[in-house]
Amino acid sequence: MEDNKFQKAIKRLFDIVVSLIVLIPFLPIWILIAIIIKVTSPGPVFFLQNRPGLNKKIFKVYKFRTMRPGSEKMVKGQEVMKDDDRVTAIGKFLRRSKIDEIPQVLNVLKGEMSLVGPRPERVASLADYTGEISKRLNMNPGMTGLAQVSGNIYLTLEERYKFDVYYVEHYSLWLDLKIIIRTIGVVLFGEDKYVNKCLVDINLGSTKAASTKEENVSR
Repeated sequence: MEDNKFQKAIKRLFDIVVSLIVLIPFLPIWILIAIIIKVTSPGPVFFLQNRPGLNKKIFKVYKFRTMRPGSEKMVKGQEVMKDDDRVTAIGKFLRRSKIDEIPQVLNVLKGEMSLVGPRPERVASLADYTGEISKRLNMNPGMTGLAQVSGNIYLTLEERYKFDVYYVEHYSLWLDLKIIIRTIGVVLFGEDKYVNKCLVDINLGSTKAASTKEENVSR
């Protein structure tokens, strides 16, 4: 327990330091991107939406807007694919490079998000959460996560949930580091390059958890 608290304290410190490094030195670039978004497409620069965070606490997530106004009305669980015609010209580059997520460092600095964790979903998704899926809300949502480096848009919603729950139940600084390193690869080479190349075997993790539970019951 104490080790887990220590790791989470280190995780928070790392979140703050990296977020400041990303935000402050590169601020001129983020301002330039904001100007390009504004002059190339009607609508606001930022996309803001309520999302459930730690313990279902609602917060407003920040992103650079990459889609045409009104396009956020999507079917639950439906991902925006590379050739989606709702995405603006500059939006395609921002989404491919993950730069659209950069404003979320503000959420991280505020303590609403972490660099690594389950991606925050729409509030409406909570209505379908089971007790098992709700475990993904036991940690702060992240800018990147285990599901995002294991196929992301090529995974089903159920598969993404399984990766999220696995992350929460098996959290460690080492796992965070591996996810961050894999995220760099995803940005450079694309999500499709990591389909069926998972960092962990989530089914193996479930099997071990079930075996441990059975052993405890037998005792």
